[in-house]
Amino acid sequence: MANEARPCPCDIGDKIEYGSLGEEVQIEHIKAYVVKPKAPTEKALIIIHDIFGWQLPNTRYMVDMLASHGCIAVCPDFFIGKEPWSPSNDWAGFQQWLEDKKPTNINKEVDAVLKYLKGQCGVSRIGVVGFCWGGVATHYISLQYPEIKAGVSVYGIVREKEDRYDLKSPTFFIFAENDFVIPLDQVTALEEKLKEKCTVDFQMKIFPNQTHGFVHRKREDINEPDRRYIQEARQDMINWLNKYV
Repeated sequence: MANEARPCPCDIGDKIEYGSLGEEVQIEHIKAYVVKPKAPTEKALIIIHDIFGWQLPNTRYMVDMLASHGCIAVCPDFFIGKEPWSPSNDWAGFQQWLEDKKPTNINKEVDAVLKYLKGQCGVSRIGVVGFCWGGVATHYISLQYPEIKAGVSVYGIVREKEDRYDLKSPTFFIFAENDFVIPLDQVTALEEKLKEKCTVDFQMKIFPNQTHGFVHRKREDINEPDRRYIQEARQDMINWLNKYV
């Protein structure tokens, strides 16, 4: 397995670098951004990117932040080199773009990353955090992998699977009140079914006045009225991971 790494600073033009704490590595057939704490640790987090891909500065900002809490954090390219969605793309073509990038078709990549974390990094406790597309993927992983100690799904729901309520690992769901992607009736329906069918711990939280993508805004993109909710959501995420991972 190749493991040759190279630095990857992500300069966004205002002297703030996102993604500068880690390095890019090759994990079997996929690339990944990895941040390792200075002290040895048995804990790791798989961070799953949104539709804008693994190199998005916002996502690498979250990888750096989560790793600062004493765990290895790895953000693989779950698109496997395919072009991520671009803000300039026509949304009319989104479903066609998504066709070969299903967030519920990631087992090969998850298995490779788990092998890497256990074999090369020596970790024994692994959690998953995902945003948007990655939030759906996190929900899916929570249904498929009992070895995952905890998941945090940030504005994402598995919609197309009938068995989407039988979580195998404790999962925290974060949603935004004003989310054009996930209407609140879908959140309510998910919570009702989980209460009925789920046998592991889960929690759902809706943050008032927030929109899709609010949790992984970069520092300079946070409006003052939103700051408390963003900080609260991130602390909730960390608390959940500390509890179970």
